Amino acid sequence: MSNISEFRADELHEECGVFGIYDLDGGDIASSVYYGLFALQHRGQESCGIAVSDTSGPKGRVQSVKGMGLVNEVFHPENLSQLKGDIGVGHVRYSTAGASCSENTQPLVLNYVKGTLALAHNGNLTNAPELRHELEYTGAIFQTTIDSEVIAYHVARERLNTRDVESAVKNAMLKIKGAYSLIVMSPRKLIGARDPFGFRPLVIGKRDNSYVLASETCALDAISAEFVRDVEPGEIVTISKDGIKSDKSLQIKKSAKCIFEYIYFARPDSYIDGVSVYNSRIMAGKILAQTHPCKADIVLGVPDSGNAAAMGFALESGIPYGMGFIKNSYVGRTFIKPKQSVRESAVKIKLNVLKEVVKGKRVVMVDDSIVRGTTSERIVRMLKNAGATEVHVRISSPPFLFPCYFGTDVPSSDQLIAHKMSIDEICKMLGATSLGYLDVNRLAELIEGDDGYCDACFTGNYPVEPPKEDIRGEYDQ
Repeated sequence: MSNISEFRADELHEECGVFGIYDLDGGDIASSVYYGLFALQHRGQESCGIAVSDTSGPKGRVQSVKGMGLVNEVFHPENLSQLKGDIGVGHVRYSTAGASCSENTQPLVLNYVKGTLALAHNGNLTNAPELRHELEYTGAIFQTTIDSEVIAYHVARERLNTRDVESAVKNAMLKIKGAYSLIVMSPRKLIGARDPFGFRPLVIGKRDNSYVLASETCALDAISAEFVRDVEPGEIVTISKDGIKSDKSLQIKKSAKCIFEYIYFARPDSYIDGVSVYNSRIMAGKILAQTHPCKADIVLGVPDSGNAAAMGFALESGIPYGMGFIKNSYVGRTFIKPKQSVRESAVKIKLNVLKEVVKGKRVVMVDDSIVRGTTSERIVRMLKNAGATEVHVRISSPPFLFPCYFGTDVPSSDQLIAHKMSIDEICKMLGATSLGYLDVNRLAELIEGDDGYCDACFTGNYPVEPPKEDIRGEYDQ
């Protein structure tokens, strides 16, 4: 086997994952939140947290455990057993904006004149700096550097003048702009809200007499909850002792769901807005085989997100699909470690190439994206060192040309290789025999023709005006 010494150092970072549950029968829910977060661990491995409350106990008493690290590192039987309550919210995080530190862990718990709020947020606000400055000049004192606290402050302020917390969430949504899937826990209610464009996913589930909100359906599966439906873009869902009620008054005509959720971020066993993520990736591979065919002996996917697209390429082309990479499952996703020095130490044990599979073969190597190009170049080199005679690189997304401001850490254009080089130049830099990207005009086929998606990182067509100041990534390079 040939060792790939540095794997994924320039890959994209996830955003975050949110999970909430309310057991209307009054049962403890902390362990369910724990397993739900475990299923969402791929969305963020930097920090995590759980906050719970007892709806029949003292109003506004919230217990929480938060910390830096993986779910199984932060939580253990002792601290989980102390989290007593029938309503709760959880969060896993990668810092797309705001420093990587314990103060920025979520859920955020706010004590204010009307009681207590706990909030978990996935996404990035585009007007967070302006809203933060406005709040600061009216006396607000911030404890974190994340835009989620801006949302929490606005919800708390609006609650002073509204009849209920869901109305406060609605009023706050009228002020904030950008991407947000929210779960808000008040003393007696669990509220889910999705921005009007629906950038980030949010689903509703049910288990016995418990209602669940989660970033992805795979988290519902983890706790044996039944999928009910997606929270629609612009919808506010309120779960209380009276059941579920919905407010869709903030909906707009056209959504802009993140297409990269289907290509890479979401787990392949999840469904987003009724579409199978696995099927989306199979389709991406089939399109690549149609638009960029080649003569080869074997198709390999770069684990894990390239595997399904590689299978699609093999199905369409008739070239056999093979397992040419062995991944060490006990190493975290090295590219979402917060510091480069940590990445460098971890990537060396991430992946191996099976010489027996690639030696003397013409190889098609399928991956989900190329950001800066350094990772892909190393993988191509390792395949050749292992004996591959040709390496045809196929990428199941279009070239990244523009940054993302909506919760995905696509860096500024000057750091994107496709912004600086032509495809032929990138191919030469990678040392590949050929290079083909997914055609941007065929993205709609990945989600069964639905045209309500955001592809701004490929086209520059932002559905929301980009922020005046870019606060992304300065802590995460």
